[in-house]
This record gives sequence, structure tokens and C-alpha cells, in this order.
Amino acid sequence: MSKILVTGAEGFIGSHLVELLIKKNYKVRAFCLYNSFNSHGWLDTLSKSTKNKIDFVIGDIRDINTIKTALKGCDTVIHLAALIAIPYSYIATNSYLDVQGTLNLLEVAKQMNLKKITHVSSSEVYGSAQFLPISEKHPINPQSPYAASKAAADHLVSAFHKSFNLPISIVRPFNTFGPRQSLRAVIPSIALQIINNSSVNIGSLGPKRDFTYVNDTVNGIIKIHESKITEGKVLNIGSGFSISIGEIIEVCSKIIGKKVKIIVDKKRIRPTNSEVDHLLCDNSQAKKFIKWKSQCKNKKGLESSLRQFIKWLNDKDNLNFYKNSFDYII
Repeated sequence: MSKILVTGAEGFIGSHLVELLIKKNYKVRAFCLYNSFNSHGWLDTLSKSTKNKIDFVIGDIRDINTIKTALKGCDTVIHLAALIAIPYSYIATNSYLDVQGTLNLLEVAKQMNLKKITHVSSSEVYGSAQFLPISEKHPINPQSPYAASKAAADHLVSAFHKSFNLPISIVRPFNTFGPRQSLRAVIPSIALQIINNSSVNIGSLGPKRDFTYVNDTVNGIIKIHESKITEGKVLNIGSGFSISIGEIIEVCSKIIGKKVKIIVDKKRIRPTNSEVDHLLCDNSQAKKFIKWKSQCKNKKGLESSLRQFIKWLNDKDNLNFYKNSFDYII
């Protein structure tokens, strides 16, 4: 099997992706951001037998020499490295509007004749829906600095495909959730608040999102990466079912078995013109080209996936990962 470089491997989606690639017997090199804690992020929580199969590289994707080193001996790359969280992008805008890392990766890939480059984007680039469900033909309309940074990277990747014929696919996951997700995301923030408190502090209750369990998302990414027919294409990965944030609180409360008071915190409400009202995925292209499907395709499926996640979250060892993270910013 070819060796795959995964950037952003230490994060939520990246760690699940690496874990599944190892299970599929791929040779994996995990590119993790250098830090003073000598940490590989969530990859450090994997079993010893799995970690022993990972080729770790520590560095910064914004340094082109590190990328050259990381790509040596690799045939393909799955690119996830990026800053997370929309709220923080309002504060540290300059940090988000930096696509140098993606440019470095593309420049080195151009020289190395890679067999496949899979770039992981976000449904946030679409902004509020101009039509539903949202297909890959939907206009790009980023409404936050985070979304703008993802759109900029997408355009750069697409330009390199068209200009230099690089074998590139773009994946646009909708709202992924599951084990290891940061409290900067809405579902873990809501679930942990219900577990720990008698109330939930929240921003807007009305926006609707298309949630996909992380196992489905990484399976879709791998299928797209393995497929020759997806080269030059953008593919959405989403359930095709949307639900409001208020309804998510109700479902999580039901699963946990605890009634909570909902407190709308004005500080958590996004600027009016920046809030995305509704994300609902048209996943017909993913079904067509890679035979992909989601276990969250309806409310029953979403509730089943939420039960899986909350069971994981309720485990004492897993709760410890979040013990110092009680600023539930969503």
C-alpha cells in the first residue's frame, strides 16, 4: 500500500482518519503541529499497537522545508491542517487568513508528482443557503473569517489543479461530530453542559445544521481519496438531514435523562450577517461516485449517533480530557 501523509493528523477528524487508515493497512505519516508539550494531540490516546504503526512528523505546515521532509517517500496526501472554530476567527482574524501552509503543500506536491491530493474544506464556505439542499454548485459565500480562509484555500487548490493538472479532490464535510471533538463545537459543548450542569448556555437556538458522525466523515474522505474518478471534483459529505440547535438540546437532554434550563447568552450570538441560518447537504454526488452514505440521514439515525458519542463522553477517562475546558464557546 502507498504511504499517505495526513496533515492536521493530531486533531479531531485527523486522528479518526489516521486510525481508520491504519485499520485499512495503509502506511501513514502523521504531520502534527510542533508544540512545547511534545504532544501528538488526540493521536496520543490511541492504542500502543496503533501508534507503533504511525510514522510521526512534527513541524509547521507554514514552513516549506518541513513539508518537503514530510512528503519524502509519500505517494499521496490528505490535507486537513487548519485552525478550527468560527468564534475565534472573529478575534484572531489574521491567523485565519493565512493560506501559506496550503500553498507550501501544493508547491512541493507539484515537484513530487504525487498520485493524489485530497483537500478537506468545510460547508461553511457556502454561507446561508440560497437553495436547499446545498449542492456543490451552490455559490461560495463565506460569512466569517474562518469560512473565508477555507474558501481561499479551496480556490488555491482548484487553481493548482487547473494550472498544473495536479490530481486533486476537494471534500466539503458538513457539521461533523463525535469523540475527541473540541468544546468549541456545538454538540460536545451542549452535551457536556447537560452532564455537568442544570442549565445550558447557548447562542442562537434557531440555526439548522446537517450533522454527520465522524466515522462516516472519515470513511467518505478515504473513499474520495482512493477514487480516481473524484479527481478535479468537489464532493459534499453530509447526512442530508438538518436539525435546529434547540432541537439538539432536546435530544441530548432526552439521551442523558436530565432536564435543563436553556439560557440564551447574548455574548455567544454571532453577528447577524455572519450567522449561517441553514446548512443542509445534497450528498447525491458522494452517493454516485463513491457509494457513500450517512448513519445520520434522519432524526432516528442522528439520535443513535448522539447516543454513541454521549456514551463515549460519559466515560470517566474521556471526561478527564475536558476537565479544564469549561468555557463552552459555541
